[in-house]
Amino acid sequence: MTTKTPNLECRMYEAKYPEVDMAVMIQAKSTADEVAYVSLLEYNNTEGMIQKTELSRRFIRRSINSLIKVGKIEPLIVLSVDKERGYINLTKRKGKVTEEDIQTCEERYNKSKLVHSIMRHVAETLSLDLEDLYVNIGWPLYRKYGHAFEAFKVLVTDPDSVLGSLTREIKEVGPDGQEVTKVVPAVTQQVKEALVKHIRRRMTQQPMKIRAYIELTCFHLDGVVHIKVVKPVLIGSSIISFFFSHTCLLFQEAMRKAEAAGNDDCPVKIKLVASPLYVLTTHTLDKDQGIKILDEAIVACTETIKEHGGKLVVKEAPRAVSERDDNLDNEEISGDEESEEEEDTGMGDVDINGGAA
Repeated sequence: MTTKTPNLECRMYEAKYPEVDMAVMIQAKSTADEVAYVSLLEYNNTEGMIQKTELSRRFIRRSINSLIKVGKIEPLIVLSVDKERGYINLTKRKGKVTEEDIQTCEERYNKSKLVHSIMRHVAETLSLDLEDLYVNIGWPLYRKYGHAFEAFKVLVTDPDSVLGSLTREIKEVGPDGQEVTKVVPAVTQQVKEALVKHIRRRMTQQPMKIRAYIELTCFHLDGVVHIKVVKPVLIGSSIISFFFSHTCLLFQEAMRKAEAAGNDDCPVKIKLVASPLYVLTTHTLDKDQGIKILDEAIVACTETIKEHGGKLVVKEAPRAVSERDDNLDNEEISGDEESEEEEDTGMGDVDINGGAA
């Protein structure tokens, strides 16, 4: 006996075709003399076309390959849709595709892509047709929540409130031999468990790292003792490293200001990278809050160092960084440290960058 292979291909939205003037995400597939062919990624790679005149508002005699790159993914605007023949015409001309269109399309597509990945994983795991899963779960959630992504966010903590109200109709033969329609829950226990498990794994919010770089300099005669790092000091549940001051009052003032900036949910750390460069970091679930707290910490440091004739320069404003960004920076810093060791042992007092040591 052969087992039926489930269909794992399906468009992301209930509508088979996009609406005119809608921004859609495409991938360029091929080009001809006067037209480019693209795939509409949100509509199960339905083919669309771009006339050469819709690639630029200027009349260009160059080949179409100079106007669109095969393989590139980008938002375009739908000019027309022939649903009977399946023809979709698009444009990428400036003025017709606005920055707002691009941003809206990218945000929607990123959410839809995540939803689609989760739905496809569940369908593949349970050997279900992906379109059936969309018909019973995905598209009803799009209708109810505006986007299934919003429903999935609620589902992480309260799956019953999201899935409990979904129903589907089935046909059964009654005792009298007549076919009857019954309304049953749309989500079986098996599907619910698989869906909830995968959504929680993919969508549970993880703390993000917020980072900023600052340069501290002090031209005061005793500036060398103004900018030193002392052992970490415990404040509540947070450890914050501070710059040493030759006066107790200055140190206490910096401590008070930093304590007001950091909190248990968003602890702040400051450490030396390579004098005069320092890095400020925090981990938080709320990016805006993390950026705000680091901004406040920078203001506190600025006020403190200025009182003694010093200067603080923000080399990189607070921003969220990925693990990849952080690893790359760490590699660069490690490389710098190795270069300094080589300079000290092999080059004497000569600056390898060409300046005075």
